[in-house]
Amino acid sequence: MPQSEGAPFDIVLAALAAAGEATRLRLVALLSEVELTVSELVTILGQSQPRVSRHLKLLVEAGLVERHREGAWAFFHVPHGGAGASLVRDILARFKGDDPVLTADRARLQEVRHARAEQAARYFAAQAGNWDRLRAMHVAEEHVEAAIRETIGAAPVDSLLDLGTGTGRMLELLAPLATRAVGIDQSPQMLSLARARIERSGLRNTQLRQGDLYALPVERNSYDLVILHQVLHYLDDPSRAIREATRALRPGGRLVIVDFAPHNEETLREAHAHRRLGFAHEEITGMMSDAGLDVLVERDLVPDTHEGHKLTVSLWLGHDRRFISDAPPLMAQEVA
Repeated sequence: MPQSEGAPFDIVLAALAAAGEATRLRLVALLSEVELTVSELVTILGQSQPRVSRHLKLLVEAGLVERHREGAWAFFHVPHGGAGASLVRDILARFKGDDPVLTADRARLQEVRHARAEQAARYFAAQAGNWDRLRAMHVAEEHVEAAIRETIGAAPVDSLLDLGTGTGRMLELLAPLATRAVGIDQSPQMLSLARARIERSGLRNTQLRQGDLYALPVERNSYDLVILHQVLHYLDDPSRAIREATRALRPGGRLVIVDFAPHNEETLREAHAHRRLGFAHEEITGMMSDAGLDVLVERDLVPDTHEGHKLTVSLWLGHDRRFISDAPPLMAQEVA
């Protein structure tokens, strides 16, 4: 078991005391899998909302769980780093993989995640026809697309991967730069729209595949450029999606993320199935760094005053830290 980061006696004591209760230990295990709301935890544990909230409060105070609020919702998750994260890893490493209590909790967690996915799928199917119009709710799309092209540059791309391709607009924009391009989406309705767009554009280097962003149906270490355009705010686990996207990158490849800056438009959650109300720079850069990427660009695209009440869009560019290969040794080179 890896060695934990050190912490003062009183902090370790408080953490162990907080974890040393059945429900709180189950909460720590669940929140190590994915961030969850109180209502979702109530569904999984079968306990009352006040009881679950009290347990969460103790875990937060002990540093074993973190909480962040977005509008009317609060999300809970275990820390990504520091002494709290090390303690959680050490505690969970003591359990058998087939522990019956945790196995039952994980099964109910899967039911919650499946319900989320079905809700999103219903929304995407209903909205597929006017998807591009929904994107008009933020800063002008031409400004976003210009920023994407500027960030990527004009150099040719061998292989492009567009995750959550939607209507295929990013493929239409960027596939001409690539030798080959692949778009992934879970919604058959979206893929139908993307396919029609690609055919209209005359793109011959582009393929579409149905697939899960958490388990991509593509080759690992195979893409120079991966893009997640207005996708993460729909996902229950954006960090996991970023890690999966990074695994598709070749050493030295680039990941572009485009999404909303933090906002308070609750209607997007209620009417448009948004899971998250935007992302702060430090949140995305932290997730990219954890996935093995160096963040080269952070940029906010703010609406002009004449655009009225529209949302700011942020853009991030990450670079895979791995080298493609070292140069051949001098002795192996031909000398004239």
